[in-house]
Amino acid sequence: MAATRRPIALAAAVATAAALGTAFALPAFAAGQSGSDGATAAAPTMELKDGTLDWGFKESFRKYIGAAGKITVKDGATQAAGNGVFTFVNGKGTYDMTTHGTDTAFEGGVNFSAHGGVLDITLSDVKLSTAGKGGAITADVATPQGTQNDVAVADLDLSAVKPGQGAGGAMVFKDIPAKLTKAGSEAFNGQYQTGEVLDPATLTVKAVTPPTEKPTEKPTEPTGKPTEKPTEKPTVKPTDRPTPKPSPSTTATDKPAADPGAIVDGTLNWGVKASFRSYVTGPIAHGKVETTGGATASGDGYRFPDATGHFDADKKTLNAEFDGKVRFLGHQEDGAYTLDLSLSNLRIQADGTKGRLIADVSSKDRETKKVATYTGLAVADLRLPAGGLTAKDGVVTLSAVPATLTADGTKAFGGMYEAGEQLDALTVAVALDKNAELPSTGGSSTGGSSTGGTSTTGGSSTGGGTVGGSGALASTGSDVPAGALFAASGLIMAAGAGAVVVARRRRTA
Repeated sequence: MAATRRPIALAAAVATAAALGTAFALPAFAAGQSGSDGATAAAPTMELKDGTLDWGFKESFRKYIGAAGKITVKDGATQAAGNGVFTFVNGKGTYDMTTHGTDTAFEGGVNFSAHGGVLDITLSDVKLSTAGKGGAITADVATPQGTQNDVAVADLDLSAVKPGQGAGGAMVFKDIPAKLTKAGSEAFNGQYQTGEVLDPATLTVKAVTPPTEKPTEKPTEPTGKPTEKPTEKPTVKPTDRPTPKPSPSTTATDKPAADPGAIVDGTLNWGVKASFRSYVTGPIAHGKVETTGGATASGDGYRFPDATGHFDADKKTLNAEFDGKVRFLGHQEDGAYTLDLSLSNLRIQADGTKGRLIADVSSKDRETKKVATYTGLAVADLRLPAGGLTAKDGVVTLSAVPATLTADGTKAFGGMYEAGEQLDALTVAVALDKNAELPSTGGSSTGGSSTGGTSTTGGSSTGGGTVGGSGALASTGSDVPAGALFAASGLIMAAGAGAVVVARRRRTA
């Protein structure tokens, strides 16, 4: 699964999502992790790390100082060869997922001195912040007359800034236009007027990945086995424990599961990853999500219907396949989307408390524009509750099952996320009896949009318009700058389980 290389983004000092996107990702990516109850934990702010700010203040001023004095960088800051721009390093900060504002502080300083010390200006504690489509670069300014802290030296204009992909999954916001503020003009003794065009600024930043290593290492080590050994081990487990359960189950409620165990219907509700959805449909990728083949937008994710497969009550194994396809499209260039990821033929393979989500994947590499396809790719490791693989009233239900990205699954996102990254929890309900009723989960599939924007089926809207119309993030696309890419990682996924029981759609032969 190759996909978008957009992990995370900025809102002037960030790096979404996504996206991240791509953002993402942006990656983001960063908030949007699902708890054990299936709901996404609210996270009003996201931490940013490893930021750099490349900014030369004003080229003509550097040349003037270079001829009449000297320029000295300190505390980790560097200057490019040939009296070039300065790089301030180790940026750390936050992204506000409610206001889309960012604040990032950098290490390093620069001193301009000339005329025997008559001109002596030092900039340090440089910060970059954003709000809406604007932003500012502030710094502590020291002169022979004293030091002023947090002087807003430059105003930034983010309205036309497009995010790019940096090394290691960073988001890069290149050449942000900057102009001198009134305070900046005063700090430089009026040498330049307010509104004077300054050098553009380039911001590079990453989102801090939530500490998922410890919990995800446990499932990822053993979960390499479900797809390889479920077919071999089931024959060993039943023989090891000829439990007394089969006899009561054959005479009572588990009768449907005790016979061949054929699955006659079922649904899978899954949102992939909340931050990725938001990145795709947000003001950075300006994309959309399409559902086809029977899949529909449902609550904060997508519903895949018409399950087939087999459930073994004795062996505690489940193999279920679902219809439908979801396609993420973003970053349109020359009439085509450079972000293009499709997931179809989703399957659940579970054995005891371990399982995997498998899918057929089509993913476009944003750099090469080449499309890679994968059949039967293990996308996520699943951690099932003890005793979860049990039928009740002819239905096996697995609610809010935690899912983490596999090493193979990273191919789908083009390296935007690392193995072990928390994905949205999923809910599965499969019927073993033609008269069984499936629970309604994940919310309504019509009349609303998911957190990541609405979906389309066969090209027509099923939830109030294609992305860019409705949806918390999509609706702000014209007002939120490139920095809102982190919204891809920050939108809160609404709880999606409904209590209404609906009549099961009978699958025709």
